[in-house]
Amino acid sequence: MIRYLDFKDARCKDCYKCLRECPVKAIKVVDHHAKIIESRCILCGHCTEVCPQNAKSVHTERAEVEKLLAGGNVVASVAPSFVSSFNLQDFSVMKLALGRLGFADAEETSIGAREVTAQYRKLLESGTYKNFITSCCPAVNTMIELYYPKALDYLAPVDTPMIAHAKMIRKKRKNAKVVFIGPCIAKKREAHESGVVDGVLTFEDLAAMFADKGIVLDEIARLPEHTEGGVNRAKYYPISRGIIKSFENYVDGYEFVAVDGTKKCKEVLENIESLSGMFIEMNSCDSACVNGPCSLALKAGALKANADIRKYVNKDLQEHASAAYVPETELDFTCMHERKRTEDFVPTDRQLQEILAKTGKTKPEDMLNCGACGYDTCLEKAWAVANGYANIEMCVPFMRERAESMSYEIIQTSPNGIVLLDNDLNIMEINGKAKELLGIRDYDVKGKGIFHYFNPTDFVLAVNDNKNIYNKKVFLEKTGNYIELTIIVLKDGKGTYAVMKDITQETKSEEQLDKVKLETLATTDEVIKKQMRVAQEIASLLGETTAETKVALLKLKKTLQGEDGGK
Repeated sequence: MIRYLDFKDARCKDCYKCLRECPVKAIKVVDHHAKIIESRCILCGHCTEVCPQNAKSVHTERAEVEKLLAGGNVVASVAPSFVSSFNLQDFSVMKLALGRLGFADAEETSIGAREVTAQYRKLLESGTYKNFITSCCPAVNTMIELYYPKALDYLAPVDTPMIAHAKMIRKKRKNAKVVFIGPCIAKKREAHESGVVDGVLTFEDLAAMFADKGIVLDEIARLPEHTEGGVNRAKYYPISRGIIKSFENYVDGYEFVAVDGTKKCKEVLENIESLSGMFIEMNSCDSACVNGPCSLALKAGALKANADIRKYVNKDLQEHASAAYVPETELDFTCMHERKRTEDFVPTDRQLQEILAKTGKTKPEDMLNCGACGYDTCLEKAWAVANGYANIEMCVPFMRERAESMSYEIIQTSPNGIVLLDNDLNIMEINGKAKELLGIRDYDVKGKGIFHYFNPTDFVLAVNDNKNIYNKKVFLEKTGNYIELTIIVLKDGKGTYAVMKDITQETKSEEQLDKVKLETLATTDEVIKKQMRVAQEIASLLGETTAETKVALLKLKKTLQGEDGGK
Protein backbone atom coordinates (compact mmCIF):
# COMPACT_ATOMS: atom_id res chain seq x y z
CA MET A 1 0.00 0.00 0.00
CA ILE A 2 1.30 3.44 -0.95
CA ARG A 3 1.81 5.76 2.00
CA TYR A 4 1.14 9.13 0.42
CA LEU A 5 1.92 11.04 3.61
CA ASP A 6 3.72 10.33 6.87
CA PHE A 7 6.10 11.80 9.43
CA LYS A 8 9.83 11.41 9.97
CA ASP A 9 10.38 9.53 13.24
CA ALA A 10 13.56 11.32 14.22
CA ARG A 11 11.89 14.73 14.33
CA CYS A 12 8.70 13.91 16.23
CA LYS A 13 8.72 15.49 19.71
CA ASP A 14 5.46 14.31 21.33
CA CYS A 15 3.90 17.75 20.95
CA TYR A 16 0.63 16.36 19.43
CA LYS A 17 0.20 19.55 17.41
CA CYS A 18 -0.48 17.61 14.22
CA LEU A 19 -3.13 15.57 16.02
CA ARG A 20 -4.77 18.68 17.44
CA GLU A 21 -4.92 20.24 13.99
CA CYS A 22 -6.05 17.13 12.09
CA PRO A 23 -9.73 17.67 11.22
CA VAL A 24 -10.56 13.95 11.21
CA LYS A 25 -8.07 12.63 13.82
CA ALA A 26 -6.29 10.47 11.27
CA ILE A 27 -3.07 10.36 13.28
CA LYS A 28 -1.95 7.80 15.82
CA VAL A 29 1.00 7.95 18.20
CA VAL A 30 3.19 4.85 18.23
CA ASP A 31 6.33 4.72 20.39
CA HIS A 32 6.16 8.51 20.77
CA HIS A 33 6.03 9.05 17.01
CA ALA A 34 3.09 10.35 14.95
CA LYS A 35 1.85 8.09 12.17
CA ILE A 36 -0.86 8.58 9.56
CA ILE A 37 -3.91 6.29 9.79
CA GLU A 38 -4.42 5.61 6.08
CA SER A 39 -8.05 4.48 6.39
CA ARG A 40 -9.03 7.74 8.11
CA CYS A 41 -6.82 10.28 6.32
CA ILE A 42 -8.32 12.68 3.76
CA LEU A 43 -4.82 13.87 2.72
CA CYS A 44 -5.58 17.52 3.29
CA GLY A 45 -1.92 17.90 4.30
CA HIS A 46 -2.72 20.33 7.10
CA CYS A 47 -0.68 18.31 9.60
CA THR A 48 2.45 18.84 7.53
CA GLU A 49 1.99 22.61 7.58
CA VAL A 50 1.59 22.93 11.34
CA CYS A 51 4.40 20.54 12.36
CA PRO A 52 7.00 22.69 14.18
CA GLN A 53 9.72 20.15 13.33
CA ASN A 54 8.95 20.09 9.59
CA ALA A 55 8.63 16.34 9.92
CA LYS A 56 6.40 15.82 6.89
CA SER A 57 7.28 13.04 4.48
CA VAL A 58 5.24 13.23 1.27
CA HIS A 59 5.50 10.28 -1.10
CA THR A 60 7.24 11.41 -4.28
CA GLU A 61 6.57 9.92 -7.70
CA ARG A 62 9.50 11.68 -9.31
CA ALA A 63 11.34 8.47 -10.21
CA GLU A 64 8.22 6.95 -11.78
CA VAL A 65 7.53 10.13 -13.78
CA GLU A 66 11.11 10.26 -15.06
CA LYS A 67 10.67 6.69 -16.33
CA LEU A 68 7.51 7.78 -18.13
CA LEU A 69 9.36 10.72 -19.68
CA ALA A 70 12.05 8.39 -20.96
CA GLY A 71 9.33 6.53 -22.88
CA GLY A 72 7.97 9.72 -24.50
CA ASN A 73 4.45 10.96 -25.28
CA VAL A 74 3.84 12.33 -21.77
CA VAL A 75 1.51 15.32 -21.37
CA ALA A 76 1.55 17.52 -18.28
CA SER A 77 -1.67 18.83 -16.75
CA VAL A 78 -0.56 21.85 -14.72
CA ALA A 79 -2.74 23.20 -11.93
CA PRO A 80 -3.54 26.91 -12.41
CA SER A 81 -1.92 27.76 -9.07
CA PHE A 82 1.45 27.47 -10.86
CA VAL A 83 1.05 31.22 -11.36
CA SER A 84 1.59 31.97 -7.66
CA SER A 85 4.01 29.16 -6.80
CA PHE A 86 6.40 29.87 -9.70
CA ASN A 87 5.71 33.60 -9.97
CA LEU A 88 4.68 33.39 -13.63
CA GLN A 89 2.13 35.31 -15.66
CA ASP A 90 2.58 33.31 -18.85
CA PHE A 91 1.85 29.59 -19.16
CA SER A 92 4.03 29.27 -22.26
CA VAL A 93 7.08 29.80 -20.02
CA MET A 94 6.04 26.80 -17.94
CA LYS A 95 5.32 24.84 -21.12
CA LEU A 96 8.80 25.49 -22.51
CA ALA A 97 10.42 24.56 -19.20
CA LEU A 98 8.45 21.29 -19.06
CA GLY A 99 9.51 20.57 -22.62
CA ARG A 100 13.13 20.75 -21.50
CA LEU A 101 12.33 18.09 -18.89
CA GLY A 102 11.03 15.79 -21.64
CA PHE A 103 7.28 16.41 -21.64
CA ALA A 104 5.77 16.12 -25.12
CA ASP A 105 3.18 18.77 -24.30
CA ALA A 106 1.69 20.68 -21.37
CA GLU A 107 -1.72 22.20 -20.75
CA GLU A 108 -3.40 24.02 -17.93
CA THR A 109 -5.74 21.91 -15.81
CA SER A 110 -8.15 24.83 -16.08
CA ILE A 111 -9.20 23.31 -19.42
CA GLY A 112 -10.73 20.47 -17.44
CA ALA A 113 -12.01 22.92 -14.83
CA ARG A 114 -13.97 24.78 -17.47
CA GLU A 115 -15.73 21.53 -18.38
CA VAL A 116 -16.47 20.88 -14.72
CA THR A 117 -18.12 24.30 -14.42
CA ALA A 118 -20.25 23.47 -17.47
CA GLN A 119 -21.35 20.22 -15.82
CA TYR A 120 -22.18 22.08 -12.61
CA ARG A 121 -24.35 24.51 -14.54
CA LYS A 122 -26.37 21.69 -16.13
CA LEU A 123 -26.99 20.06 -12.77
CA LEU A 124 -27.98 23.34 -11.13
CA GLU A 125 -30.38 24.16 -13.94
CA SER A 126 -32.11 20.81 -13.40
CA GLY A 127 -33.40 22.22 -10.12
CA THR A 128 -33.11 18.87 -8.34
CA TYR A 129 -30.57 19.89 -5.72
CA LYS A 130 -31.65 21.30 -2.37
CA ASN A 131 -28.00 22.22 -1.81
CA PHE A 132 -25.04 21.77 -4.13
CA ILE A 133 -21.46 21.04 -2.95
CA THR A 134 -18.63 21.31 -5.46
CA SER A 135 -16.54 18.19 -6.06
CA CYS A 136 -13.27 19.81 -7.15
CA CYS A 137 -11.35 19.19 -3.91
CA PRO A 138 -10.51 15.48 -3.45
CA ALA A 139 -9.80 16.01 0.26
CA VAL A 140 -13.30 17.41 0.79
CA ASN A 141 -14.80 14.58 -1.27
CA THR A 142 -13.07 11.96 0.89
CA MET A 143 -14.11 13.75 4.09
CA ILE A 144 -17.76 13.62 3.00
CA GLU A 145 -17.51 9.99 1.87
CA LEU A 146 -15.98 8.91 5.19
CA TYR A 147 -17.54 11.15 7.81
CA TYR A 148 -20.59 12.99 6.47
CA PRO A 149 -22.76 10.49 4.58
CA LYS A 150 -25.80 12.76 4.87
CA ALA A 151 -24.01 15.28 2.65
CA LEU A 152 -23.43 12.74 -0.15
CA ASP A 153 -26.78 13.67 -1.70
CA TYR A 154 -25.50 17.22 -2.18
CA LEU A 155 -22.00 16.40 -3.44
CA ALA A 156 -21.80 17.03 -7.19
CA PRO A 157 -21.46 13.75 -9.14
CA VAL A 158 -18.81 15.31 -11.36
CA ASP A 159 -15.12 14.56 -11.93
CA THR A 160 -12.50 16.86 -10.47
CA PRO A 161 -10.72 19.16 -12.97
CA MET A 162 -7.68 16.86 -12.95
CA ILE A 163 -9.67 13.79 -13.99
CA ALA A 164 -11.77 15.72 -16.50
CA HIS A 165 -8.66 17.17 -18.13
CA ALA A 166 -6.92 13.79 -18.23
CA LYS A 167 -9.90 12.34 -20.08
CA MET A 168 -9.77 15.22 -22.57
CA ILE A 169 -6.04 14.80 -23.14
CA ARG A 170 -6.41 11.07 -23.75
CA LYS A 171 -9.17 11.74 -26.26
CA LYS A 172 -6.93 14.13 -28.23
CA ARG A 173 -3.66 12.15 -27.97
CA LYS A 174 -3.93 8.43 -28.31
CA ASN A 175 -1.70 6.38 -25.99
CA ALA A 176 -0.57 9.54 -24.19
CA LYS A 177 0.51 9.35 -20.57
CA VAL A 178 -0.85 12.08 -18.30
CA VAL A 179 1.05 13.56 -15.38
CA PHE A 180 -0.67 16.06 -13.10
CA ILE A 181 1.45 18.80 -11.51
CA GLY A 182 0.09 20.78 -8.56
CA PRO A 183 0.30 21.70 -4.87
CA CYS A 184 -2.06 18.97 -3.60
CA ILE A 185 -1.28 15.72 -1.78
CA ALA A 186 -4.83 14.35 -2.08
CA LYS A 187 -4.43 14.31 -5.87
CA LYS A 188 -1.94 11.46 -5.48
CA ARG A 189 -4.51 9.01 -4.14
CA GLU A 190 -7.16 10.27 -6.56
CA ALA A 191 -4.81 9.80 -9.52
CA HIS A 192 -3.82 6.32 -8.37
CA GLU A 193 -7.47 5.25 -8.17
CA SER A 194 -8.59 7.01 -11.36
CA GLY A 195 -7.03 4.88 -14.08
CA VAL A 196 -6.59 7.94 -16.33
CA VAL A 197 -3.76 9.83 -14.58
CA ASP A 198 -0.39 8.09 -14.74
CA GLY A 199 1.54 10.14 -12.21
CA VAL A 200 1.52 13.19 -9.96
CA LEU A 201 4.29 15.68 -9.27
CA THR A 202 3.98 18.29 -6.56
CA PHE A 203 5.24 21.80 -7.16
CA GLU A 204 8.05 20.93 -4.75
CA ASP A 205 8.99 17.95 -6.95
CA LEU A 206 8.92 20.11 -10.07
CA ALA A 207 11.06 22.84 -8.55
CA ALA A 208 13.67 20.21 -7.60
CA MET A 209 13.64 18.78 -11.14
CA PHE A 210 14.12 22.26 -12.62
CA ALA A 211 17.03 22.88 -10.25
CA ASP A 212 18.69 19.56 -11.09
CA LYS A 213 18.43 20.28 -14.83
CA GLY A 214 19.57 23.90 -14.47
CA ILE A 215 16.27 25.22 -15.82
CA VAL A 216 15.66 28.85 -14.78
CA LEU A 217 12.16 30.16 -15.46
CA ASP A 218 13.23 33.81 -15.39
CA GLU A 219 15.65 33.15 -18.23
CA ILE A 220 12.94 31.48 -20.32
CA ALA A 221 10.58 34.36 -19.62
CA ARG A 222 13.06 36.75 -21.25
CA LEU A 223 12.99 34.82 -24.52
CA PRO A 224 10.88 36.33 -27.35
CA GLU A 225 7.74 34.84 -28.90
CA HIS A 226 6.38 32.77 -26.07
CA THR A 227 2.95 34.18 -25.27
CA GLU A 228 0.06 31.81 -24.84
CA GLY A 229 -3.35 32.59 -23.49
CA GLY A 230 -7.06 32.52 -24.08
CA VAL A 231 -10.27 33.36 -22.31
CA ASN A 232 -10.91 30.77 -19.63
CA ARG A 233 -12.58 31.96 -16.47
CA ALA A 234 -11.84 28.56 -14.87
CA LYS A 235 -8.29 29.80 -14.33
CA TYR A 236 -9.79 31.43 -11.23
CA TYR A 237 -10.22 27.96 -9.68
CA PRO A 238 -7.18 27.99 -7.35
CA ILE A 239 -8.37 30.98 -5.28
CA SER A 240 -11.27 31.33 -2.86
CA ARG A 241 -14.53 31.85 -4.79
CA GLY A 242 -12.59 30.83 -7.91
CA ILE A 243 -15.16 28.22 -8.92
CA ILE A 244 -17.93 30.74 -8.41
CA LYS A 245 -16.08 33.29 -10.53
CA SER A 246 -15.75 30.73 -13.33
CA PHE A 247 -19.49 31.08 -14.02
CA GLU A 248 -20.34 33.67 -16.66
CA ASN A 249 -23.56 34.24 -14.76
CA TYR A 250 -25.18 32.62 -11.77
CA VAL A 251 -28.06 30.17 -11.80
CA ASP A 252 -31.23 31.50 -10.20
CA GLY A 253 -32.45 29.93 -6.98
CA TYR A 254 -29.05 29.43 -5.36
CA GLU A 255 -26.90 31.48 -3.03
CA PHE A 256 -23.27 31.10 -4.12
CA VAL A 257 -20.86 30.89 -1.14
CA ALA A 258 -17.28 29.75 -0.64
CA VAL A 259 -16.04 27.81 2.37
CA ASP A 260 -12.28 27.43 2.85
CA GLY A 261 -10.42 25.31 5.39
CA THR A 262 -11.38 21.97 6.89
CA LYS A 263 -12.66 23.50 10.11
CA LYS A 264 -15.21 25.66 8.32
CA CYS A 265 -16.07 22.82 5.95
CA LYS A 266 -16.85 20.59 8.93
CA GLU A 267 -19.13 23.23 10.45
CA VAL A 268 -21.12 23.43 7.22
CA LEU A 269 -21.27 19.66 6.69
CA GLU A 270 -22.45 19.05 10.25
CA ASN A 271 -25.39 21.36 9.62
CA ILE A 272 -26.00 20.68 5.93
CA GLU A 273 -29.56 19.44 6.51
CA SER A 274 -30.56 22.79 7.95
CA LEU A 275 -29.47 24.64 4.79
CA SER A 276 -31.39 25.16 1.58
CA GLY A 277 -30.69 26.73 -1.82
CA MET A 278 -26.93 26.91 -1.28
CA PHE A 279 -24.20 26.46 -3.89
CA ILE A 280 -21.20 25.72 -1.69
CA GLU A 281 -17.69 25.93 -3.08
CA MET A 282 -15.61 23.86 -0.66
CA ASN A 283 -11.83 23.78 -0.34
CA SER A 284 -9.93 21.95 2.37
CA CYS A 285 -7.09 24.49 2.25
CA ASP A 286 -7.43 27.95 3.74
CA SER A 287 -7.44 30.43 0.82
CA ALA A 288 -8.01 27.46 -1.53
CA CYS A 289 -5.44 25.76 -3.79
CA VAL A 290 -2.92 28.60 -3.90
CA ASN A 291 -2.24 27.67 -0.28
CA GLY A 292 -1.91 23.93 -0.89
CA PRO A 293 0.42 21.86 1.32
CA CYS A 294 3.01 21.43 -1.45
CA SER A 295 2.81 24.93 -2.89
CA LEU A 296 6.03 26.90 -2.94
CA ALA A 297 6.34 29.46 -0.16
CA LEU A 298 6.52 33.00 -1.46
CA LYS A 299 6.60 36.38 0.24
CA ALA A 300 3.19 37.75 1.31
CA GLY A 301 1.76 34.22 1.16
CA ALA A 302 -1.85 33.58 0.14
CA LEU A 303 -2.66 37.28 -0.14
CA LYS A 304 -0.17 37.85 -2.94
CA ALA A 305 -1.00 34.48 -4.50
CA ASN A 306 -4.64 35.53 -4.72
CA ALA A 307 -3.68 38.81 -6.38
CA ASP A 308 -1.37 37.01 -8.84
CA ILE A 309 -4.16 34.68 -9.99
CA ARG A 310 -6.59 37.57 -10.45
CA LYS A 311 -4.03 39.48 -12.46
CA TYR A 312 -3.32 36.44 -14.62
CA VAL A 313 -6.98 35.80 -15.46
CA ASN A 314 -7.90 39.46 -15.91
CA LYS A 315 -5.11 39.81 -18.48
CA ASP A 316 -6.67 37.02 -20.54
CA LEU A 317 -10.11 38.55 -20.24
CA GLN A 318 -8.79 41.90 -21.45
CA GLU A 319 -6.64 40.60 -24.29
CA HIS A 320 -9.00 38.04 -25.79
CA ALA A 321 -12.58 38.23 -26.91
CA SER A 322 -14.97 36.21 -24.84
CA ALA A 323 -16.92 33.43 -26.54
CA ALA A 324 -19.51 31.05 -25.19
CA TYR A 325 -17.98 27.76 -24.15
CA VAL A 326 -19.35 24.65 -25.83
CA PRO A 327 -19.25 21.72 -23.38
CA GLU A 328 -17.73 18.39 -24.34
CA THR A 329 -20.41 15.90 -25.37
CA GLU A 330 -18.49 12.74 -26.23
CA LEU A 331 -16.88 12.20 -22.82
CA ASP A 332 -18.56 11.17 -19.59
CA PHE A 333 -17.50 13.32 -16.63
CA THR A 334 -19.79 11.64 -14.13
CA CYS A 335 -18.31 10.56 -10.80
CA MET A 336 -20.64 8.93 -8.28
CA HIS A 337 -19.40 9.39 -4.73
CA GLU A 338 -20.08 6.42 -2.48
CA ARG A 339 -20.03 5.98 1.25
CA LYS A 340 -16.67 4.83 2.60
CA ARG A 341 -16.00 3.37 6.00
CA THR A 342 -13.01 3.49 8.29
CA GLU A 343 -11.48 0.43 9.94
CA ASP A 344 -12.21 1.71 13.43
CA PHE A 345 -13.24 -0.48 16.35
CA VAL A 346 -16.38 0.68 18.16
CA PRO A 347 -15.84 0.29 21.92
CA THR A 348 -18.70 -0.17 24.36
CA ASP A 349 -19.58 2.45 26.95
CA ARG A 350 -18.18 0.19 29.66
CA GLN A 351 -14.86 -0.12 27.83
CA LEU A 352 -14.67 3.64 27.45
CA GLN A 353 -15.41 4.16 31.15
CA GLU A 354 -12.68 1.69 32.11
CA ILE A 355 -10.17 3.56 29.95
CA LEU A 356 -11.22 6.90 31.42
CA ALA A 357 -10.88 5.52 34.94
CA LYS A 358 -7.23 4.70 34.27
CA THR A 359 -6.56 8.43 34.03
CA GLY A 360 -8.61 9.25 37.11
CA LYS A 361 -11.72 10.32 35.20
CA THR A 362 -14.66 8.73 36.96
CA LYS A 363 -17.00 11.72 37.27
CA PRO A 364 -18.24 14.36 34.80
CA GLU A 365 -16.21 17.04 36.56
CA ASP A 366 -13.05 14.99 35.91
CA MET A 367 -13.48 15.45 32.16
CA LEU A 368 -11.28 18.47 31.58
CA ASN A 369 -11.54 18.26 27.77
CA CYS A 370 -8.39 20.41 27.64
CA GLY A 371 -7.29 19.11 24.24
CA ALA A 372 -3.63 18.82 25.26
CA CYS A 373 -3.54 15.22 24.00
CA GLY A 374 -4.75 16.32 20.57
CA TYR A 375 -8.34 15.16 20.98
CA ASP A 376 -11.19 17.57 21.58
CA THR A 377 -12.68 15.61 24.48
CA CYS A 378 -11.59 13.02 27.01
CA LEU A 379 -14.18 10.65 25.54
CA GLU A 380 -12.61 10.96 22.08
CA LYS A 381 -9.22 10.23 23.62
CA ALA A 382 -10.65 7.10 25.30
CA TRP A 383 -12.03 6.00 21.91
CA ALA A 384 -8.58 6.47 20.38
CA VAL A 385 -6.97 4.42 23.16
CA ALA A 386 -9.49 1.64 22.54
CA ASN A 387 -8.48 1.65 18.86
CA GLY A 388 -4.76 1.66 19.59
CA TYR A 389 -4.37 5.16 18.13
CA ALA A 390 -3.38 6.73 21.44
CA ASN A 391 -2.08 5.67 24.84
CA ILE A 392 -2.96 6.53 28.41
CA GLU A 393 0.23 8.56 28.91
CA MET A 394 -0.88 11.13 26.32
CA CYS A 395 -3.16 12.70 28.95
CA VAL A 396 -0.97 15.63 30.00
CA PRO A 397 -2.91 16.69 33.17
CA PHE A 398 -3.00 13.07 34.37
CA MET A 399 0.72 12.55 33.76
CA ARG A 400 1.59 15.86 35.41
CA GLU A 401 -0.53 15.00 38.43
CA ARG A 402 0.98 11.54 38.62
CA ALA A 403 4.51 12.92 38.27
CA GLU A 404 3.89 15.52 40.95
CA SER A 405 2.35 12.93 43.23
CA MET A 406 5.19 10.48 42.68
CA SER A 407 7.88 13.11 43.13
CA TYR A 408 6.20 14.38 46.28
CA GLU A 409 5.96 10.88 47.73
CA ILE A 410 9.57 10.14 46.81
CA ILE A 411 10.78 13.35 48.43
CA GLN A 412 8.68 13.05 51.55
CA THR A 413 9.39 9.36 52.20
CA SER A 414 13.09 9.53 51.42
CA PRO A 415 15.36 8.44 54.31
CA ASN A 416 17.62 11.33 53.35
CA GLY A 417 16.99 15.01 53.81
CA ILE A 418 16.10 16.76 50.53
CA VAL A 419 16.05 20.51 49.95
CA LEU A 420 15.28 22.31 46.67
CA LEU A 421 16.38 25.95 46.41
CA ASP A 422 15.78 28.66 43.82
CA ASN A 423 18.49 30.94 42.47
CA ASP A 424 18.13 33.23 45.49
CA LEU A 425 18.68 30.28 47.85
CA ASN A 426 15.06 30.36 48.98
CA ILE A 427 13.49 27.04 49.90
CA MET A 428 11.18 25.72 47.18
CA GLU A 429 10.72 22.23 48.61
CA ILE A 430 11.93 20.47 51.75
CA ASN A 431 11.06 17.14 53.29
CA GLY A 432 10.55 16.12 56.89
CA LYS A 433 13.94 14.44 57.26
CA ALA A 434 15.74 17.64 56.24
CA LYS A 435 13.73 19.60 58.80
CA GLU A 436 14.67 17.07 61.46
CA LEU A 437 18.37 17.20 60.63
CA LEU A 438 18.42 21.01 60.50
CA GLY A 439 16.24 21.41 63.58
CA ILE A 440 13.53 23.35 61.74
CA ARG A 441 10.35 23.61 63.77
CA ASP A 442 8.41 25.95 61.45
CA TYR A 443 5.49 24.27 59.70
CA ASP A 444 5.87 26.11 56.38
CA VAL A 445 9.30 27.32 55.34
CA LYS A 446 8.77 27.55 51.57
CA GLY A 447 10.00 30.86 50.23
CA LYS A 448 12.32 31.45 53.18
CA GLY A 449 16.09 31.68 52.76
CA ILE A 450 18.12 28.60 53.63
CA PHE A 451 20.56 30.84 55.54
CA HIS A 452 18.00 31.06 58.34
CA TYR A 453 18.60 27.39 59.08
CA PHE A 454 21.90 26.39 57.53
CA ASN A 455 25.26 27.86 56.58
CA PRO A 456 24.77 28.60 52.86
CA THR A 457 28.47 28.84 51.97
CA ASP A 458 28.62 25.52 50.16
CA PHE A 459 25.50 26.41 48.11
CA VAL A 460 26.96 29.78 47.13
CA LEU A 461 30.25 28.17 46.07
CA ALA A 462 28.45 25.50 44.05
CA VAL A 463 26.34 28.08 42.18
CA ASN A 464 29.21 30.50 41.57
CA ASP A 465 31.54 27.76 40.32
CA ASN A 466 28.69 25.92 38.58
CA LYS A 467 30.14 22.79 40.09
CA ASN A 468 28.44 20.08 42.09
CA ILE A 469 29.61 19.10 45.55
CA TYR A 470 29.57 15.44 46.50
CA ASN A 471 29.56 13.69 49.90
CA LYS A 472 31.01 16.48 52.00
CA LYS A 473 30.94 15.71 55.72
CA VAL A 474 29.29 18.54 57.68
CA PHE A 475 28.59 18.94 61.42
CA LEU A 476 25.30 20.66 62.33
CA GLU A 477 25.92 22.52 65.58
CA LYS A 478 22.22 23.24 66.22
CA THR A 479 21.20 19.58 66.35
CA GLY A 480 24.57 17.90 66.89
CA ASN A 481 24.00 15.83 63.77
CA TYR A 482 26.55 14.85 61.17
CA ILE A 483 25.50 14.79 57.51
CA GLU A 484 27.04 13.82 54.21
CA LEU A 485 26.08 16.76 51.97
CA THR A 486 25.64 16.55 48.18
CA ILE A 487 24.69 19.71 46.26
CA ILE A 488 23.59 19.52 42.63
CA VAL A 489 23.41 22.66 40.47
CA LEU A 490 20.37 22.37 38.18
CA LYS A 491 20.70 23.05 34.45
CA ASP A 492 19.77 26.39 32.90
CA GLY A 493 20.12 28.21 36.20
CA LYS A 494 16.99 26.71 37.70
CA GLY A 495 18.45 26.52 41.21
CA THR A 496 20.03 23.79 43.30
CA TYR A 497 18.97 20.81 45.31
CA ALA A 498 20.74 19.12 48.17
CA VAL A 499 20.70 15.62 49.58
CA MET A 500 21.60 15.29 53.26
CA LYS A 501 22.52 11.80 54.37
CA ASP A 502 22.38 11.34 58.13
CA ILE A 503 25.70 9.84 59.23
CA THR A 504 25.40 10.78 62.92
CA GLN A 505 25.34 7.18 64.19
CA GLU A 506 28.17 6.12 61.94
CA THR A 507 30.22 9.12 62.97
CA LYS A 508 29.55 8.54 66.68
CA SER A 509 30.35 4.86 66.28
CA GLU A 510 33.61 5.81 64.61
CA GLU A 511 34.40 8.23 67.44
CA GLN A 512 33.61 5.54 70.05
CA LEU A 513 35.79 3.09 68.17
CA ASP A 514 38.59 5.62 68.02
CA LYS A 515 38.26 6.17 71.77
CA VAL A 516 38.46 2.43 72.44
CA LYS A 517 41.47 2.23 70.16
CA LEU A 518 43.22 5.03 72.04
CA GLU A 519 42.41 3.48 75.43
CA THR A 520 43.65 0.12 74.23
CA LEU A 521 46.82 1.66 72.92
CA ALA A 522 47.40 3.42 76.25
CA THR A 523 46.77 0.22 78.21
CA THR A 524 49.00 -1.76 75.92
CA ASP A 525 51.74 0.84 76.28
CA GLU A 526 51.50 0.68 80.10
CA VAL A 527 51.64 -3.11 80.07
CA ILE A 528 54.64 -3.03 77.79
CA LYS A 529 56.39 -0.59 80.12
CA LYS A 530 55.62 -2.78 83.17
CA GLN A 531 56.84 -5.84 81.34
CA MET A 532 60.04 -4.04 80.47
CA ARG A 533 60.59 -3.09 84.11
CA VAL A 534 59.97 -6.66 85.29
CA ALA A 535 62.27 -7.99 82.64
CA GLN A 536 64.93 -5.56 83.64
CA GLU A 537 64.50 -6.46 87.35
CA ILE A 538 64.67 -10.14 86.57
CA ALA A 539 67.67 -9.57 84.44
CA SER A 540 69.29 -7.56 87.19
CA LEU A 541 68.59 -10.19 89.80
CA LEU A 542 69.79 -12.90 87.51
CA GLY A 543 72.91 -10.90 86.83
CA GLU A 544 73.78 -10.50 90.59
CA THR A 545 73.18 -14.17 91.33
CA THR A 546 75.31 -15.27 88.44
CA ALA A 547 78.17 -13.04 89.52
CA GLU A 548 78.04 -14.34 93.09
CA THR A 549 77.95 -17.91 91.84
CA LYS A 550 80.87 -17.20 89.56
CA VAL A 551 82.90 -15.76 92.47
CA ALA A 552 82.08 -18.77 94.63
CA LEU A 553 83.03 -21.18 91.94
CA LEU A 554 86.28 -19.37 91.27
CA LYS A 555 87.09 -19.47 94.94
CA LEU A 556 86.25 -23.16 95.01
CA LYS A 557 88.40 -23.71 91.96
CA LYS A 558 91.31 -21.89 93.44
CA THR A 559 90.91 -23.82 96.66
CA LEU A 560 90.85 -27.08 94.84
CA GLN A 561 93.84 -26.08 92.78
CA GLY A 562 95.72 -25.14 95.91
CA GLU A 563 95.02 -28.45 97.52
CA ASP A 564 96.35 -30.29 94.46
CA GLY A 565 99.53 -28.24 94.44
CA GLY A 566 100.15 -29.05 98.10
CA LYS A 567 100.29 -32.81 97.50
